[in-house]
Amino acid sequence: MTNQGKKVDVKELLSNITLKEKIGQLLQLTPMFLQEKAVGEITGPMGDLGIDSEDIKNCGSILGIGGAEEVMEIQKNYLENSKHKIPLLFMADVIHGYRTIFPIPLALGCSWDEEIVEETSRVAAREASAGGVHVTFSPMVDLVRDARWGRVMESTGEDPYLNSIFAKAAVRGYQGDDLSKDGNIAACVKHFAAYGAPEGGREYNTVDISERMLREYYLPAYKAAIEEGCKMLMTSFNTVNSVPSSGNEWLMREVLRNEWSYDGVVISDWAAIKELIPHGVAEDEREAAEKAMKAGVDIEMMTGCYPQWLEKLIEEGKISIELIDQAVFRILKLKEELGLFADPYKGLSKDREASLNLCEEHRNIARKAAAASMVLLKNDGSILPFSKETGKVAVIGPYADEQSILGWWSWQGKAEDAVSLKQGIINKIGSEKVVAAKGCDIIDSDDDKIVQAVELAKTADVIVLALGEAADMSGEGASRAFIKLSGKQEQLADEILKLNKPTAIVLFNGRPIEITELYGKAPAVLEAWFPGTEGGNAAADILFGDKNPTGRLSMSFPYTVGQVPVYYNEFNTGRPKIDDSNTERYVSHYSDIPNAPLLPFGYGLSYTTFKYENFMISDDTLTEDSSIAASVMIKNTGSVDGEEIVQLYIRDISGSVVRPVKELKGYKKIYLKAGEERQVSFEIREDMLRFYNSKMELKSEKGKFNVMVGPNSKELMTLEFKLI
Repeated sequence: MTNQGKKVDVKELLSNITLKEKIGQLLQLTPMFLQEKAVGEITGPMGDLGIDSEDIKNCGSILGIGGAEEVMEIQKNYLENSKHKIPLLFMADVIHGYRTIFPIPLALGCSWDEEIVEETSRVAAREASAGGVHVTFSPMVDLVRDARWGRVMESTGEDPYLNSIFAKAAVRGYQGDDLSKDGNIAACVKHFAAYGAPEGGREYNTVDISERMLREYYLPAYKAAIEEGCKMLMTSFNTVNSVPSSGNEWLMREVLRNEWSYDGVVISDWAAIKELIPHGVAEDEREAAEKAMKAGVDIEMMTGCYPQWLEKLIEEGKISIELIDQAVFRILKLKEELGLFADPYKGLSKDREASLNLCEEHRNIARKAAAASMVLLKNDGSILPFSKETGKVAVIGPYADEQSILGWWSWQGKAEDAVSLKQGIINKIGSEKVVAAKGCDIIDSDDDKIVQAVELAKTADVIVLALGEAADMSGEGASRAFIKLSGKQEQLADEILKLNKPTAIVLFNGRPIEITELYGKAPAVLEAWFPGTEGGNAAADILFGDKNPTGRLSMSFPYTVGQVPVYYNEFNTGRPKIDDSNTERYVSHYSDIPNAPLLPFGYGLSYTTFKYENFMISDDTLTEDSSIAASVMIKNTGSVDGEEIVQLYIRDISGSVVRPVKELKGYKKIYLKAGEERQVSFEIREDMLRFYNSKMELKSEKGKFNVMVGPNSKELMTLEFKLI
């Protein structure tokens, strides 16, 4: 019996499988449990999980495998032993690319470009699908405010509006317009909810925020992904209102299922159901299984609570068979939507895999995305761009000729495929003009390397100083209490800068880092993040002027780690420090540093300059049925063409609860030739002013508002209007 080529009636199929087989669909394992070569090696792991060979036979999905040949073999062997021929789902962490690696998500957030996010997701889906992946554990839309947390690299930033736009773009890119088509894969939005707010920025730590804060800032991006049709959602490791997400009925049932009408699959994160025990809300695996199923977690990832206990819990009347059926139905429905019953090997092709992975088209998209994601942080004296006709260029630092620039979560990516900064510059101006020295390692080094690098730099006309974090210093499990450049990198920078040669620093990192002292000394600083496969070429495009930088920060850079969490949409407090020149003691301030971050949300420079003038609004009153047009004239006052990101912010002056000092409500990208000017307009509507009031109702309130426009969240022009 086979379902291949047929459309399956999921409800009928569900009625024909046993309870044991149903529970098997709820279990996700790693590939070793189903690989023929692993036979005889899985007894220990089986015992650790509390599962048996029958559970493995009925398992519904596999995570962490890619490659057409291997996936095809596992699927074939599995179906040969499957009574009902229900295909396996293969899932993986395709976070910012499959084999062609794009910039880390935080960098993509700095592009402020939803088309780039959609395009890179589309390419990642195309490559991953050919390699056998059906579901990617992406997008990660956790709002982040604390740079100590390692997984900020996986988020698009600190703003709910921007994160929501990118969440939708990623879902569109992965899933396409028809999930059953080759090249489309299901998206899994994560981590629901508020995983990005751990106390102290410490991985897996407690999250304790109010429901209002949760709904205003942390939930919107998850909801946006779901509204875009995202097929799967992953629970977070943390607590929400003191209950871990994987056992949180209010979060998973009331909010997700009832309020948002979500009917897709919910999967736990790795071992998160069993972790209800150390959290302290379950005594044992039996109780953990009961709470997770009641909360609505459909798939258990890599623990055996469900296969061990669900059948017994049904027999005892602790949970109903209807809950099991609902969960299995959702899983089978997804398999049908993906077209796997019609073709369990959909999209799998070793030849297609070879032709797609790292193809010229995909590399070009990676190069474009990397350049769009880089942020010019400083450019005193217009040192950049360097002329291609310059003499010798010295590339100095641990990232001078380093290919490990892919960043964390580049699962199938290979460093040897990446273009280093040195190679990118050679590709731009020729090898005879380029010299390089490491100068120091990222962690430890000796002074001799610094001396040698300085001597080499003395022979150059211009210097590119490549510094940063190691890839494993950000990502999951990589929280840092100190977020400065490590090792002797700052010492190296000091010695190089003493040469007083035209010098640009290029940073490779996965989080905003503390660069205050370095920023004050260096004439030019380019934030490259972990830029992916084409990072070196993209950086050279910017350094030598083939690309005018357009990136803008989607996460604030702290003045020092003692400020974090630091973010633009803060509350004013009852004793605000209006500006840093205020020396009054009894205001909200630090006695030894400014309140403001070093570099604010939305900040980024261009090789040209833009002038904002004639800011006006069409009316100073707004009603529920009307709108206001806010317009500003933007002029390119520099000598080169460039792109500006015009940002719109609104402040509610007085509400039933405290409102932020500003909130991003819109932005527009405009391209202006040198000397060109253009009017940019935004529509302001009543629905843009809604918030969760003192009664936790999502409504607007009448009164005064400030509307602001500018190039970033700090440099703004302001007008006032009223909602009546």
